Amino acid sequence: MSKKLTLKIAQKFLNDPDGVSLEDYTSMDDAAAQALAQHKGDLYLEGLTSLSEAAAQALAQHEGWLDLGGLTSLSDAAARRLAQHDGYLGLYGLTNLSDAAAQALAQHDGYLGLDGLTSLSEAAAQALARHEGGLWLSRLTSLSDLPGHFALAKKLAQDEGNLSLYGLTSLSDAAAQALGKHKGRLDLNGLTSLSDAAAQALGKHKGRLDLNGLTSLSEAAAQALAQHQGDLYLDDKAKEAVERARKRLA
Repeated sequence: MSKKLTLKIAQKFLNDPDGVSLEDYTSMDDAAAQALAQHKGDLYLEGLTSLSEAAAQALAQHEGWLDLGGLTSLSDAAARRLAQHDGYLGLYGLTNLSDAAAQALAQHDGYLGLDGLTSLSEAAAQALARHEGGLWLSRLTSLSDLPGHFALAKKLAQDEGNLSLYGLTSLSDAAAQALGKHKGRLDLNGLTSLSDAAAQALGKHKGRLDLNGLTSLSEAAAQALAQHQGDLYLDDKAKEAVERARKRLA
């Protein structure tokens, strides 16, 4: 059932010092967006399924966490407006992103949640690689050896701490080389196979490495992963192969 967030409703929450959750509202007046932009605290508007350019422009002025995870599409104009927001911007409901929207959002300063995207064009990947804040793309299914995807892999690897890419089912050797330089936890549980070259690159990773989706490993890949420094999480069969490799290296 659709519910509209009006100015009158929005004004009730302006003096709430805590984060405001308005997830039950599927649409909003532009005036309501202008009012909520003045709220001092986090805004959870994940119920919204659409957003006008004017509302996007208003919400971009909000300081703090802005959750718009219910949006399944975003116009290029709205993306340009939201890119002016400073802080976490949650757009994890988007399943596709135009090249123009990606170029706009790349200008955003802060964490950018795009976990709903499963694929990115070469141009979109190249644009997001220039984003200077944290970038979440956990459901991305492929990182190829195309220049844009390689640049994106390098960008993701630069963010220290937890890097979740569990959606990847395909990883090029070039992208693996970039990710192998990441410092911190690296979640690649979606991978079911790994080339010898990719295993060699990931074996140089320092930190926790999750590869639970792998059901088998070549002898060379097992030997490469046996040299990994840090916690290594593998399926039982792959784990046995790595343990055998470690004994040979000892």
